[in-house]
Amino acid sequence: MSNSLEAASTVVVKILDREYQISCPPSEQDALFKSARHLDENMRKIKTRGTIHGLEKISVMAALNITHELLQKNRQINESRQSTAQQIKFLEDKVERALQNFRQIELQ
Repeated sequence: MSNSLEAASTVVVKILDREYQISCPPSEQDALFKSARHLDENMRKIKTRGTIHGLEKISVMAALNITHELLQKNRQINESRQSTAQQIKFLEDKVERALQNFRQIELQ
């Protein structure tokens, strides 16, 4: 997250051979350039296929593709979190059982 006191500067990104001026804090510029590169690559793939014409349609398809990727990754992250939580619970239960067994042995 950028510091709210950080002054934004204008940077230029190139997407499908068009330049866009974007106001962006210096700490976020690397992420902006990576995002622009990802978008440009996605749009070029769509354009190369030749089935979709027009910048607006290519842009919408790229946005849909990227959104789909994002939603898939979020789902994978959530599934991984659930699996990890289950594994942790299993290990906690196992440790608790071992401690109970140890306490019983100590009492004998």
